[in-house]
Amino acid sequence: MSDVKEAIRSGKTALGIEFGSTNIKSVLVGEKGEVLATGSYGWENSLIDGIWTYSREEILAGLKGCYAAMIQDVQKKYDIIPDTYGALGISAMMHGYIALDKDGNLLSPFQTWRNSNTQQAADELTELFDFNIPLRWTIAHLYQCVLDQEEHLKDVAFVTTLDSYVHYLLTGEKYTGVGDASGIFPIDSSTNDYDQVMVDKFDALIAKYNYSWKLRDVLPKVLVAGENAGTLTEDGAKLLDETGTLKAGIPMVPSEGDAGTGMVATNSCAVRTGNVSAGTSTFAMLVCEKPLQKMYREIDMVTTPTGYPVAMSHANNGTSDLNAWVGLFGEFAKLAGFVMEPGDLYRLLYENSLTGDKDCGGMMSYGYYSGEGITHLNEGRPLFLRQPDSNFNLANFMRAHLYSSLGAVKLGLDILLKEEKVAVDRIMGHGGLFKTKGVAQRYLAAAVHAPVSVLETAGEGGPWGMALLALYLIRKEEGESLEDFLEKKIFADMASETVEPDQADIDGFEAFTARYSACIPAEKAAVDTLKA
Repeated sequence: MSDVKEAIRSGKTALGIEFGSTNIKSVLVGEKGEVLATGSYGWENSLIDGIWTYSREEILAGLKGCYAAMIQDVQKKYDIIPDTYGALGISAMMHGYIALDKDGNLLSPFQTWRNSNTQQAADELTELFDFNIPLRWTIAHLYQCVLDQEEHLKDVAFVTTLDSYVHYLLTGEKYTGVGDASGIFPIDSSTNDYDQVMVDKFDALIAKYNYSWKLRDVLPKVLVAGENAGTLTEDGAKLLDETGTLKAGIPMVPSEGDAGTGMVATNSCAVRTGNVSAGTSTFAMLVCEKPLQKMYREIDMVTTPTGYPVAMSHANNGTSDLNAWVGLFGEFAKLAGFVMEPGDLYRLLYENSLTGDKDCGGMMSYGYYSGEGITHLNEGRPLFLRQPDSNFNLANFMRAHLYSSLGAVKLGLDILLKEEKVAVDRIMGHGGLFKTKGVAQRYLAAAVHAPVSVLETAGEGGPWGMALLALYLIRKEEGESLEDFLEKKIFADMASETVEPDQADIDGFEAFTARYSACIPAEKAAVDTLKA
């Protein structure tokens, strides 16, 4: 305990803060990556004038609230209040659109990754670049604003993502990590920078509008893991810590997207590794040995935090609908006089799903709170379907929703694993879906037809990954790669649990997936007919 207190007091720690869709979380780690303290702050996006958004006030309140909660945890455990750290990093849900003027003022509402109002822009850019541009990417949002002749574009000085924006508020520097940048604009992995050929094509495309800026003028500068991305300013320290205890001058690492921190948190940054992050959105990432044979609109090409190419199957919708149903059952339990802790409720329902039919008894669920790129829908409606003779019981009901939380991402994985034959030596699972041991992990193993491992830190997820990226800045040896740092210094002795796929589960998930694909027109009909 005395060693930990001294490490905290002397700043031999690293802090990661990640803005998730429903939770902002901070994780403080020691010199070996061990979790010393955590803090969290719940928030929700709002649908305003058809745009999924968070306000600047909500962003700042979440930043302060999450940090304050972590400080309370430190104080409770160690009776000390830290005033500095060895390094600090910010991560957040990737993509979206934040536009600032030269004074740092927001020019339009922050558009999150959930928005799918960019179909025309994404289609035109995909054709122009011969490279898949998903609807949620920052460049798709920017170009859609161009097509819509948005008035604010004449005043644009900085276009960026949420993590890069918060990094800018804390440091005054317009940087982002290469992994996050790969969801802004296509990356050339030979230079770890925006693809210059595509940059030139974009500038030529918008030249007729006579803006005062070109693309590189307004996008954040790209850095790789381990590079210094500025320091915490006096103003930044005050934004983070309302008490005034925190000192300025803390080294900041390149901000990252949640895809990148997920790779770090699962030691999946090396070639032939893969991971599945399952939360509000669900995405699978496989680090590739070679380029894919062709372009797929269902597959994003992004990068690791060090620039290796990654094929991503990204589903906008993950566990939101599943969580809503668990909450409903919690209401019933309370009404019946059985007040249950959330963790106990999830465990009870998840574990009971294991007793259900392998194919969910003919039930079908779409947890589409928003549009889903993989299934080519620009809007979503949560939907549950069953036949009159379906085996309608609680186990099958929960199993269907658990399968469905992986349903869209499995369609993309099938392309990579079955059609492209992407080689993967290990797949790791992380995120809230895996907190109940042995359930979602078993279903994921069935989905990918391969063993799936979950680390003991799986519940910490991306915020811990961001803290490790901060730790890498201060602990790496000369010439040591991030991949070696993680393998040798963080994960060498880390406990994990591996589940082998069961053939009956595989067959059941494949039958469910076939129905999932076949019933997509029903989801589309729900979108077309159920209007606000």
